[in-house]
Amino acid sequence: MNNSSGKKPPAKSKGLFTDILYFLLHKPEKATLIKYKTDEERDEYNQRMSQRTGINPDKYSVLNIHKIGVNAPVSYIFNELLEWNGDSTCWPNHIAKVDRIDDDIKRIRIHPFGWKKYPFRFMKSFCGLKLIPLFLLNAIEVKEVPDAFDFDNARYLLYECSGGYPIGVYAMYVRSSIADMGEVAQSQLIFAVGFNFYGKEDWQKRRKLVNKIWEIVHNRVTANVLNRVKQLGEWRIDTIQNNT
Repeated sequence: MNNSSGKKPPAKSKGLFTDILYFLLHKPEKATLIKYKTDEERDEYNQRMSQRTGINPDKYSVLNIHKIGVNAPVSYIFNELLEWNGDSTCWPNHIAKVDRIDDDIKRIRIHPFGWKKYPFRFMKSFCGLKLIPLFLLNAIEVKEVPDAFDFDNARYLLYECSGGYPIGVYAMYVRSSIADMGEVAQSQLIFAVGFNFYGKEDWQKRRKLVNKIWEIVHNRVTANVLNRVKQLGEWRIDTIQNNT
C-alpha cells in the first residue's frame, strides 16, 4: 500500500533468494557504518555507548556501530523494535529465522535457514563451528522508558549473545537527534555490537580473513536492516498523517 507522498514500505522477502538479494547484494541507499578518523575518536564513541547501555568495555570491545536518521518519533521506532519477530520485513528471516522463546522479546533464538537441528544426523557442527542456534539472545536490559535526566529520550534493548555467531553483546538503541552533532532527522537508530570471538582473545590475529569476511557480511546486512526500518517507519508515519 502506497501513500500520497509516494513513499512505500520495504518489499517483503519471500525466500532465501530474496533475502540474499535484499540484504546481501543490494547496496543500501544510506551508508550507516560510523567511521572514525582516529583510534581515540573510536574509543571515545565506544566509551559513551558503553556508559549509556552498561556494556562492560573491559570485557567486550565494540566492533562497530551503525546509525541512521529516521523521520519518526523515538517511541514509534522503539515500538517497532519491540515487535521484532519472524514476520518482520526488515530482517532476513529466511537466512536467520527469529524464534521468540515464549513470545518474549527478552529471549530469542535465531536459527540459520530456520534449522533447529543440523540437516544430517551425523552433523554436530559446520567445519567445527556450532552454528545452531546462530544466536541465543538473553536480554540484559530492555529500557522502555527514558530516565528523567535523559536529554535525548533514549530507549534500548541490550542482549547478551551466545551461539554460533561471534557476538558477545548486541544493542538496538534509539534516541532523539542532537543538533550539535549535525543530526537533522527526528530520531537516530543505532545498532552496536561488542564481542569476543568465540571466547578466543587471539581470534582476530589468527583468523584475519574470516574476520574480514564476517565484517563485510555483517556491515552489509546491518546497513540494509537499518535502511528498511527507516523506510518502514517513515512510510507508516506518513500514512497516518495523510489519513488524519
